[in-house]
Amino acid sequence: MKHRVQIQTAATALMAPLLLGTTTPASSHMAQDLPNKEKCYGIAKAGQNACANLSATHDCAGQSTQDNDKTEWVYVAKGTCTKLKGLSEVDAKKLAKKK
Repeated sequence: MKHRVQIQTAATALMAPLLLGTTTPASSHMAQDLPNKEKCYGIAKAGQNACANLSATHDCAGQSTQDNDKTEWVYVAKGTCTKLKGLSEVDAKKLAKKK
């Protein structure tokens, strides 16, 4: 029984920042690293997008429904998006307007 309480306490401690909307050490580390990142469209796997898409069908991370959707994006190291055959935000927006 004591082991179960310890697990519940640990799980609550891990979930609290997410539930309260505060940052976690991992997210603050990501925020510090953003100057070295760029948005890369068209390379995210289903369920692996970083945030809202260009077509406004969702507004959260992890909600993409197909691989390599040109309106979905993920952060990659600066300078690597084109090497991964991705699109810049400008190019993705141009492509989305054509549809």
